[in-house]
Amino acid sequence: MLMSDERPSNKITFEALEPAYLPALAVWATRLGLAVESDADFALQLGAAGLQFVELGPQAAGAVRVDFVEGAVAHRRLFGGGTGQMIAKAVGVQPGVRPQVLDATAGLGRDAFVLASLGCNMTLIERQPLIAALLDDGLARAKTDREVGPIVAQMRLLHGNAIELMASWTEEPPQVIYLDPMFPQRDKTALVKKEMRLFKPLVGADQDAPALLAAALALASHRVVVKRPRKAPSIEGPKPSYVLEGKSSRYDIYPKKALRPAV
Repeated sequence: MLMSDERPSNKITFEALEPAYLPALAVWATRLGLAVESDADFALQLGAAGLQFVELGPQAAGAVRVDFVEGAVAHRRLFGGGTGQMIAKAVGVQPGVRPQVLDATAGLGRDAFVLASLGCNMTLIERQPLIAALLDDGLARAKTDREVGPIVAQMRLLHGNAIELMASWTEEPPQVIYLDPMFPQRDKTALVKKEMRLFKPLVGADQDAPALLAAALALASHRVVVKRPRKAPSIEGPKPSYVLEGKSSRYDIYPKKALRPAV
């Protein structure tokens, strides 16, 4: 997820839901630069279910956390359509081909998890520190699950500015770079509405999306894939060579070289 580099004006505090979690939460608070705030708008909380982010106040929505083992993500893993999903086709999953993918706008990691569950080795970049913390915690908890652990073992999270990280990349270039530079307003589910309400004060507009696309095109060895709301314009810059379109979303695809099975 892209965001402004400016610190949010909303006050964020931290809370342990049980005393036993206070030492671990204090580590997160130090890492994220959080202080105890008596009049905070939001709270980072830690309890038995893991790290979560919540709006405070009587009209607040419920907490958001990353859970790869249960809930909507687990349902999609089991019943989402496998390699027939549009995202799989967009990144080039096919018989004998499971590309190395860099998800440069990881957000809460759902799309990256789908691709990892299909056998892709994933590198994730998340720029917003609080969202990265939630994702880090979700990955750590999922590693202990017998079924999901092998999937998240294929997911590596990097914290930082994706444009800068891609420009200074020293490893073998990823075959595919996946971008979703807008928070998913295309999805009208209650879950996403809640997440948008929580994260909107933390994230900015996708004003650096053209620079993000340019950096991805310069680094990817085989293709760049951009997820967009179905009716949204393409990111400013080169036009996609082709598009996969669904009911609410589409994938703009910028191929550089054909993906072929390993010999």
